[in-house]
Amino acid sequence: MLENCRNAKERWGGVNKLIDRWLQARQELLVRYCDLTGEKDLSETEALKQKFVGLCEVLVDYVSAGHFEVYEQLIQEAREFNDGGLELAAKLYPRIQETTEVALSFNDRLDGRQLSEAEIRGLFDELSQLGETLESRFEMEDFLIEHLHRAHEGKVASA
Repeated sequence: MLENCRNAKERWGGVNKLIDRWLQARQELLVRYCDLTGEKDLSETEALKQKFVGLCEVLVDYVSAGHFEVYEQLIQEAREFNDGGLELAAKLYPRIQETTEVALSFNDRLDGRQLSEAEIRGLFDELSQLGETLESRFEMEDFLIEHLHRAHEGKVASA
């Protein structure tokens, strides 16, 4: 029994660090997003392109970490505690996947090519939609963290 308690602490205690790193990445994503939305001079296409590239790098890393690290851990935790979390995840993941597709589509617009001022303007138009999509995604992710992980913290801590 004591061994099971240690295993639970070892297994799920690390999830907090993973989530913390992921939320730090979210903060970096928001900083880059806000930096771009504050731009007024659209004639500096190369500098703006570099800002968009930086945003997209962080965006893709964030989205990937969610799908391939954080969500996997949350699903595993939900599976082990077996308290309805799997059903919740099954409802939210398709909606989160839709936001992933929007993010990746935005990233694909850059595809390493030179961008004209008109194309940069188009990216700024899409930036607003990306912001709304990210806001929705963050709300769903926070809900998952709250219901699939934080709900179990007391059980892990007392184990």
